[in-house]
Amino acid sequence: MKSKRLDIEQVASFLRDGMTIMYGGFMGNGTPPKLMQAILDSGVKDLTVIGDDAAFSDATKGPEGIGLLVRNKRVKKMITGHIGLNKEAQRQMLAGEMEIELSPIGTIAERIRAGGSGLGGVLTPTGVGTSVADEKQDVTFNGTKYNKKQTVNINGKDYLLELPLTADLAVLEAVKADKMGNLVYYTSMRNHNPLMALAAKTVIAEAHQIVEVGCIDPDHVMTPGVLVDYIVYPK
Repeated sequence: MKSKRLDIEQVASFLRDGMTIMYGGFMGNGTPPKLMQAILDSGVKDLTVIGDDAAFSDATKGPEGIGLLVRNKRVKKMITGHIGLNKEAQRQMLAGEMEIELSPIGTIAERIRAGGSGLGGVLTPTGVGTSVADEKQDVTFNGTKYNKKQTVNINGKDYLLELPLTADLAVLEAVKADKMGNLVYYTSMRNHNPLMALAAKTVIAEAHQIVEVGCIDPDHVMTPGVLVDYIVYPK
């Protein structure tokens, strides 16, 4: 069995300016802190990041998560459902320093699922008739090009066409992993993580505990090892 172990110093080799990174978790819980620090230390910039929320800009308020990269101005664009707890993300958005694409959290989950499943998009009633429907989204639908979200009527009901999301890299935090990369999450650490493991070209997981293959009950596996490329071991 080929080892999936990745030393934290090797993470930089997977990074480049302008890449797209999905980060797992909810309010920083489930966003891997060592991987966030490694991304910062690499000097990579102009990132597009995709995740549930912007976590915190102050580590004393809660897990900083993606807030570490936001605070250090490494993020060019964030696709997320909520930035209300990150004052720095709000400031950068209002100052035009970072582009924020706000999308309902459930819609983000479905867009990631669509990206990982090879679907062309998601039809959802969420956001119809609101400013969400007016957001810029370049798409060709039925031979016509649109520069905002397309409304599709099915059986008399309107739906928004939301495009799939994919990434160059997904970074996930797990409470436990075996050496094949089978992952177990705890509470809200789970969140979008299993979906992101399907939607990224490369998946790196940071685990609190590494166990031998066979020590995790198959019914407890939330992300199968076949989807995980590398594991950062605890020290």
